[in-house]
Amino acid sequence: MSSARPPGLPHVDAMTPAELVLAGPVTRDEVRGLCEDVRALLEGRSGGARIVVCDVGALGPPGLAAVDLLARLQLTARRAGGRIRLRDPDPALHALLDLVGLRFEVEGQPEQREPPLGVQETVEPGDPAV
Repeated sequence: MSSARPPGLPHVDAMTPAELVLAGPVTRDEVRGLCEDVRALLEGRSGGARIVVCDVGALGPPGLAAVDLLARLQLTARRAGGRIRLRDPDPALHALLDLVGLRFEVEGQPEQREPPLGVQETVEPGDPAV
């Protein structure tokens, strides 16, 4: 009996994050469905990357509705054992999220507490060992 799964690289597929494109202003009624989408994307992943990349480039003007949506998506992801990563956030949205205390990993930026690649720390003579 043959498997319905197409041939490919299962390890690579498991490590590739799921994606969700958020376009246009999202209404309050659409938030519940998007949360269900995030939950389904994470529950459908066995092992591997427990991340949903949310493309927010076409989300629209940043405001409290966008903050509420992203907070709810992050909460849903956390409850399902995963997390949200943002792709292409407007700088104003990123600033607004920082202002309200919501921290999201952003695609293309180094993770927290990790220096960007290519940056080397220097040690001055006489500095104590850490």
